[in-house]
Amino acid sequence: MDGIDLSGQVALVTGGGAGIGQGIALGLAKRGAAVVVADIEPERAGHTVRMVADSGGDAIAVTTDVMDTAQVEAAVKTAEDRYGRLDILVNNAGGVRGRRFLDQSERSWRRHIDINLVSALSATWHAAHAMVRGGRGGAIVNVASIEASRAAPMYSVYAACKAGVVNFTRTMAVELGEHGIRVNCIAPDQTRTPGNSALRTGPVEEGALRVRPAEEQEALARYVPLGRAGHVDECGDVTAFLCSPLARYVTGVTVPVDGGTWASSGWVREDGGWGLYGKAGG
Repeated sequence: MDGIDLSGQVALVTGGGAGIGQGIALGLAKRGAAVVVADIEPERAGHTVRMVADSGGDAIAVTTDVMDTAQVEAAVKTAEDRYGRLDILVNNAGGVRGRRFLDQSERSWRRHIDINLVSALSATWHAAHAMVRGGRGGAIVNVASIEASRAAPMYSVYAACKAGVVNFTRTMAVELGEHGIRVNCIAPDQTRTPGNSALRTGPVEEGALRVRPAEEQEALARYVPLGRAGHVDECGDVTAFLCSPLARYVTGVTVPVDGGTWASSGWVREDGGWGLYGKAGG
């Protein structure tokens, strides 16, 4: 074991039925936390719960559309009713489809805002109130994206929402610190998820994820300093650390879980060295 012990803690993970949310739910459960898996698809939430149970953990599923604030409130209440407490919130639910901003309708960008930003505000409001009532403090981890800190053509509203999540993280760290609630953020980039394999519904096994052709693998290895795509378990590991006593003096930070792509910021491998934006030199 890695020294991270979350025994006795209760966590709520939004969008926990697949992808990064599933990796986080499993990572928290592996360290002893009971997990409430909130997902709009009951089949996906149930699949994650079964995976937790198969590994000896404790989890329940709550069907939740995070764009409906009443359902978010109900998920928090379910955690309290079932376990008598709530210690951890992970705001993971989100979604995006690439499209130029001028080609998007108002309905489209409002939906992006609701699912990627308003959902985090709502869950934080309800969960933080529960944590304050409990009087034990707590930990909130928001899942942003590397797109929060760089231009994102075709994903403008999504990136703006994720930038908002990063700033909201810092502000909540300040406001909630007096209650012993720590608020941090992770920012993934290239991660193997069902969404990246166009698998948007139903439970997904690891083997069903798309295998990149050789030329894509080579391009990814040039782009990512660590040379590969990330795994959802790696997001789960970092999140578990941020929720644990090992990070008891860490709050208000955003941790890139990206294999180094934010650090490289446009530098790519070429000809045995590194070039800026694919051009030799620097």
